[in-house]
Amino acid sequence: MPPIARTPADLPSRDTLLSMSGLEFMQKVLAGDLPHPAIAGVMGCRITEVEPGRVLVRGTPGFQHTNPFGAVHGGWYGTALDTVLGCAVMTGVPQGRWYTTLEYKVNITRALPVGMEVEAEALLDHAGRSTAVAHGTIRGLEDGKVYATGSTTCIIMA
Repeated sequence: MPPIARTPADLPSRDTLLSMSGLEFMQKVLAGDLPHPAIAGVMGCRITEVEPGRVLVRGTPGFQHTNPFGAVHGGWYGTALDTVLGCAVMTGVPQGRWYTTLEYKVNITRALPVGMEVEAEALLDHAGRSTAVAHGTIRGLEDGKVYATGSTTCIIMA
């Protein structure tokens, strides 16, 4: 497992972030040269592939991610999709710029069993001067079924 940021001191500085393109940044995270964000540890997720306009994240929801009924909480799906969608957007961000999520939408198609490893894939649809759009899916690795889909619009800033 690549390193995960445990304190703010583990995170790259703003200057480090802005010194490379978003694709270079994502490749460094994948290679373990930069840490995964702290949320990766909370979610049980890790980036497994990065290429221009496409990112894969694998993760496994545990009991700690359940709602009062014992089902995987909808927030887990949303956070997993927001993560992979944002990473796909990041691959299209030029050097000296950064992004943040403006909005994202999640459609849960079926209940995800606790303990089932999934793969979230996101594809960048558009990265312009000021906005980016991406879409993605969460699929069970064991059964290949789609458990959720989502989309995002992000703002790209200087």
